[in-house]
Amino acid sequence: MSAARPLALLMLVCAAAQVSAAPFAYITNQGSHDVSVIDVAAGRVIATVPVGRSPAGVVASSRAGQVFVSNPDSRTVSVIDMRTQRVVATLDAGADAGPVGIDAAPDGSRVYVADWYRRKLLAFDPKHPAAAPLEIAVGHAPAGVAAASDGRTVYVAERDDNSVAVIDIASGQVRSRVMVGEHPFALMLDEPRHRLFALNVLSDDISVVDLGTLAVIDTIKVGRAPYGAALADGDRVLYVTNQHDNTVSMIDATSLRVLDTLTGFAYPEGVAAHADKVYVVNWMDDCVSVLDAASGRTLGRIDTGLNSRGFGAFIGAPLGP
Repeated sequence: MSAARPLALLMLVCAAAQVSAAPFAYITNQGSHDVSVIDVAAGRVIATVPVGRSPAGVVASSRAGQVFVSNPDSRTVSVIDMRTQRVVATLDAGADAGPVGIDAAPDGSRVYVADWYRRKLLAFDPKHPAAAPLEIAVGHAPAGVAAASDGRTVYVAERDDNSVAVIDIASGQVRSRVMVGEHPFALMLDEPRHRLFALNVLSDDISVVDLGTLAVIDTIKVGRAPYGAALADGDRVLYVTNQHDNTVSMIDATSLRVLDTLTGFAYPEGVAAHADKVYVVNWMDDCVSVLDAASGRTLGRIDTGLNSRGFGAFIGAPLGP
């Protein structure tokens, strides 16, 4: 065998490894009961993964090398392996459960799921998928979930109580509550600035909560029914999707001033950022809009499945080999 052939083979293996570790966007498709996997570098769908019925919430845990998807109508959470793009486990949320919002501990050791119907936060150990989750009682219609980097604190939007629960995981108790706007649905942490954003779908605004005092320090007026949020452009700009306006708000993350309101979307829901781009999920158009993070200019669209949601932090890549 010539020296050129082993070298060529090595290059192919290295290329395959790079592809398997590329950043991926995992878009939940409520209408087709699957997840579209987008290679963000290539800008195209590389796999479609069947999951449970009506998937909505999603979190891509790079540390765990797994993606967790809430399936409200199946009352389950699907676990997707980032390297194979296949479901490797299914977590049972319970016979009467309604899993919606979802987040993962920073080290991927736990998955936190808001149980809409039973008013609970469920904490799963993904390494033991058959084990029953820890259940913590919360308020009415829990929706968005945000897990803090300390590994001990989880925030839950209690939609029908107009509040955010601050949960101590070690004790399994609600440590505090913060009153916010009307019907908070999504939550997003900005820990470097010691803030939590609560997106209020009925009052059409964002409550900015100081993580130290647990008090609302500002309220940002946006479009109708803000649903998803993501920091982009080096965390300088906060992007917020406004479902009922078909718009996206661009907000200066330091001054909290609205910079621009972008149009041309169709019931935008989930939003996430990677590098110099922002990805907005369009529920009505079954696609993802790709934006330039600095300017908000639309760069293109990527077709997905039916009724795409992408509610959560849906971009990630497996760490290590």
